[in-house]
Amino acid sequence: MKKILFLHHSTGASIWVGKTNKYIYKLTKYGDVLRYFSDFNRKNNTDHKIEELLFPKSAPYGWNNYPYDYYNIWVKNAGEKNYMDEPTLEILTRKYDIIIFKHCFPGSRMKEDTGSPDINSEEKKLENYKLQYTALKNKMHEFPNNKFVIWTPAVCTKNQMTEAEAIRTNQFYKWIIEEWDTKGDNIYVWDYYKYQTEGGLYLLDKNAINPDNSHPNKDFSGRIAPLFCEFIQSVF
Repeated sequence: MKKILFLHHSTGASIWVGKTNKYIYKLTKYGDVLRYFSDFNRKNNTDHKIEELLFPKSAPYGWNNYPYDYYNIWVKNAGEKNYMDEPTLEILTRKYDIIIFKHCFPGSRMKEDTGSPDINSEEKKLENYKLQYTALKNKMHEFPNNKFVIWTPAVCTKNQMTEAEAIRTNQFYKWIIEEWDTKGDNIYVWDYYKYQTEGGLYLLDKNAINPDNSHPNKDFSGRIAPLFCEFIQSVF
């Protein structure tokens, strides 16, 4: 049995639910991801369990799940106690075998670098993200018996970000794939970016709720949910 935790906010919630009707989901709390693993368990005589968790919560920490925030909770304030009511990796790794996390699309609205990176800065800059990701990687390596899945960046539609922001996010994406990711360790990168952009720089309008709403739409979420589940299964 594998115990799996998916940490997310609204974009992750869309994929978690997938194509499931919203009224059925409201009644049953059973969306595409849970259904996939239920079917998988039945066919393979397994008992894998996957849960979701809004992380971090809107209060007391605040509705921010960007590189700084994971660094702040898991590295800077690591330990055996919750930080601002949010569980640290020391706590989560005792309960779950696989931990999955992601950032929401406002993290793609990245400012220009200054040449003075600051790991303790909340500013959304590539130079800061790199320091925070490096610290997170080192932290996750402290738990070799656990596995971690991280999504490549969620981005905005063309209407909701500048070209410069989109290019910087693409640079961050390529850095994750080409430099940050180490094959053979306990961290696995799921390439959400390539599905939403299809080789471009933006969340395609056809994949979004509308050009002015950068959440994934129901059709896209329904197509992507099983791909996400298959990737999770591949890291067992």
